[in-house]
Amino acid sequence: MDDATPVLIGAGQFTYRGDPANSPSPTQLLKIAAERAARDAGLSEGALAGIDGLAVVGFTIDAPGGGRTVPHSTNPPATLAARIGAQPRWSVYSHMGGNTPQQLVNVVSERIAKGETELALIVGCEFLGSAVKRMTKGFGFDDWDDAEELPPPERIGDPRPGVTPYEARHGLGRPINVYPLFENALRARDKRSIADHQKRLGELFAPFTKVAAANPEAWFPVERSADELVTVTDRNRMVGFPYTKYLNAIMEVDQSAGVIVASVKKARELGVPEDRFVYLHGCADAADLWYPLERQNFHSSPAMRLTGKRALEMAGVGLSDIAHIDLYSCFPVAVEIGAEELGLALDDPRGLTVTGGLPYMGGPGNNYAMHSIAVMMDRLRKDRGAYGLVTANGWFLTKQSTGIYSTTPPKAPFAREDPAVIQSQIDALPHPEIVESPSGSATIEAYTVVHGRDGYLMGIVVGRDAEGRRFVANTPTDEATLAGLEAQESVGRTGQVRQTEDGQRNLFVPD
Repeated sequence: MDDATPVLIGAGQFTYRGDPANSPSPTQLLKIAAERAARDAGLSEGALAGIDGLAVVGFTIDAPGGGRTVPHSTNPPATLAARIGAQPRWSVYSHMGGNTPQQLVNVVSERIAKGETELALIVGCEFLGSAVKRMTKGFGFDDWDDAEELPPPERIGDPRPGVTPYEARHGLGRPINVYPLFENALRARDKRSIADHQKRLGELFAPFTKVAAANPEAWFPVERSADELVTVTDRNRMVGFPYTKYLNAIMEVDQSAGVIVASVKKARELGVPEDRFVYLHGCADAADLWYPLERQNFHSSPAMRLTGKRALEMAGVGLSDIAHIDLYSCFPVAVEIGAEELGLALDDPRGLTVTGGLPYMGGPGNNYAMHSIAVMMDRLRKDRGAYGLVTANGWFLTKQSTGIYSTTPPKAPFAREDPAVIQSQIDALPHPEIVESPSGSATIEAYTVVHGRDGYLMGIVVGRDAEGRRFVANTPTDEATLAGLEAQESVGRTGQVRQTEDGQRNLFVPD
């Protein structure tokens, strides 16, 4: 085996459930996960000071427009490096996207294979759980010592926002509004009744809660029945039709996770026992047509299909060779489409998660897939020779990254395919014509009804006008209209679309 073969040698996770007034700062969360990863690898104390590569997953609060409401470092990699005594030659901070952890493992592995890096730490965290409580309860942040004003870090990833200004004006800037659109489109494609589809959603995610209940790092380690997940109650309100609260990723958590990746040569020099070695056998990265309105439809993902296919080809294995699976699970439709594109049944006996998924294990911002990789490493060390599949998804079924892992040493040098190869295939797909100021007769292509804590908020419709052009619009906010959209299948319903009086939005009135 080539000395430059990349290998994952350690993984660490941390979940803080204590008093928010005493919660760890972002840098402390990162440091705890990093130190746990080092211990997992059997590294000596202080070994983290020797890393020559550092990648930190972007905090949700640093998303465009997020502001600086919570004090934290302006350069998280630099602050973390100082805390662990490291001076990495290569140091990056990622742009937004739940695909990021797997993408960073892919990138770092390529750097190691090319001899550009020998020992790297990849780590991320989310701290919205305690941060929100600190703000609402007036605890402040005086005990957080990492609010440093430093030169900005080098960024990695795609910085584009997930939606256009046109889409954002109509409510498409939030995942809790967009993923339900996809879910309703999928249900309509399959000609399933609303009641039957709700039953399917509960049956899909009930096994996820069982896995979370056995996961010591899970934010909600509670097993729930299929009916409990989809039945609307005071504790499980509707959020974005057809998703109740229990079907939504939970971002207000305090969790961190990280992995250490090294060359085989460096790992052996450090004395890492080879029973800790987990290899990245296959990987791929690509994005679907970027903005939601550009998609060919709302019930498929060419990027999921092609990255999965490429990762399996690179690993030299088939889907039947995979023993352990973690599909990105921010909302049910991400799992449904991911499984369909990869050729998996929703009731696959292997299961579709090793962590419990984002609504139950926790949805720590952009860093969930790091937890997937950490748990996958543990599974594979116990099931030696088996293969594991991890998928990671960013924005709105937009950015996809896939990895295939095993303790089996690879038979060929690591060679990551340029993501541009797959991307060129996706970018060549036909784009629907989009109209920003539609008028006249129109038909619903996808829709959702958004709820607040006190009831209905708004309806969002993606439709086609009489010329077949795609648009997005809101609906009237009266209860009769919004309740009507939920009471019957509304994909395919006709109506009239026009601009609002201020010209800022489109209004669709169902017939």
